[in-house]
Amino acid sequence: MVKKVNINEIKSNPNNPRIIKDDKFIKLVKSIQEFPDMLKVRPIVVNKDMIVLGGNMRLRAIKEAGFKEVNIEIVDWDEEKQKEFIVKDNVGFGEWDWDILANEWDSNELEDWGLNIPKFSSDIDLGNFFEENNELKEDKGKIILEYSIEESIRVKEELLKHGKTPEDAVYNLLGL
Repeated sequence: MVKKVNINEIKSNPNNPRIIKDDKFIKLVKSIQEFPDMLKVRPIVVNKDMIVLGGNMRLRAIKEAGFKEVNIEIVDWDEEKQKEFIVKDNVGFGEWDWDILANEWDSNELEDWGLNIPKFSSDIDLGNFFEENNELKEDKGKIILEYSIEESIRVKEELLKHGKTPEDAVYNLLGL
C-alpha cells in the first residue's frame, strides 16, 4: 500500500550498492522538479524500519529538489529477500533501440531526462592502420580505442571494410 510520509521519516540505506554521479544526479533532480507526478507512480520502497530498499538515489534527489513529503511503499520481507530486491531493483535489463530513439524522440529532451545519448564521431577512419594488402602496418603494433558501444559498431564496420574482424586485428596485434 502506497502512502505519503514526511521525507525525514525515511532513512537512506547505508548498504546501498548503487551510486549516481554528479551530472546524472543533477539530471535526476531536474527531472523530478519538472515532472513531480512521476513520484506518485514510483514510490520509494522501504522496509518496516523505514530504511530504503528501492529508490535511494531518487530519495536523495527528492530532498535536493526541496520536497518535504514522499510516497512510499512499506514491505515486510526477511533480510535475504530485501538484499535480493536491492540488487534486482537496480539491474538494468534490456537495451535501448537507438534507431527508434533517434527517429521518434527529441535527443535534447532525452538528455534532459537523464539518458546518455552516444556522440558519434564522423572521423572514424582506420585506413591509416593498414597497408595496401589490408595487413596491419608494422609500426602500428598497439592500438587502443575507447568508444561507446554505438561507435564500436562503426569501428567494426571499418575493420570489415578492410577484410578484418575485430578479433583478427587483435590476434594480428598480439602476433597470434
